[in-house]
Amino acid sequence: MSSLVLHIGDKELSSWSLRPWLVMKMAGIGFEERIVRLDRPETKAAIGAVSPSSKVPCLVDGDLVVWDSLAICEYLAEQSDEPLWPEERGARAVARAAAAEMHSGFQALRTKWPMQFSKESLRRSTEGVEGDIARIAEIWETCRRDFGDAGPFLFGRFSIADAMYAPVVSRFVTYGPVDLPPLAAKWRDHMRALPAMREWGDGARAELG
Repeated sequence: MSSLVLHIGDKELSSWSLRPWLVMKMAGIGFEERIVRLDRPETKAAIGAVSPSSKVPCLVDGDLVVWDSLAICEYLAEQSDEPLWPEERGARAVARAAAAEMHSGFQALRTKWPMQFSKESLRRSTEGVEGDIARIAEIWETCRRDFGDAGPFLFGRFSIADAMYAPVVSRFVTYGPVDLPPLAAKWRDHMRALPAMREWGDGARAELG
């Protein structure tokens, strides 16, 4: 890969930006990080200057521009020396399904529990998000039980599926504690302790001064 530039939003707020950023960190892919501060008068013009969708994240690889978090992750998977999907076909299919479900679903959770990465225990009501929480817990528990023998991640080794659910780890801490079944809770705690997640958190706190 040529020199990569990843345009992201605020680390405190941008759940979509965390996903490809985490993939690149975990895979050891070198990149330049450029942050566009959100919810400011200049935000729209700043994002529009680099992203055809006028949204972040956006990856620039030379003359190529890739927008959308999952598309960026797939592009990285094709380029990376590190496997970013499970190698076994069945596990890979389930990982892609889990990632796609996160990418397109859970609207109640996104709306009612927006990412505030550095906050803890805000104790917001679970009303209206119970179904999303239960389904996410089921996915985590099932993936760990059926495919997680080879390591601590959802499919043993780190994969794009882990990155797709990383912002939910943040939400479950911000608005938690959320009760989870044992394997799901252990995965959440492992993700939260990752050096890359801690680095993102340091950046989020720095933004808030």
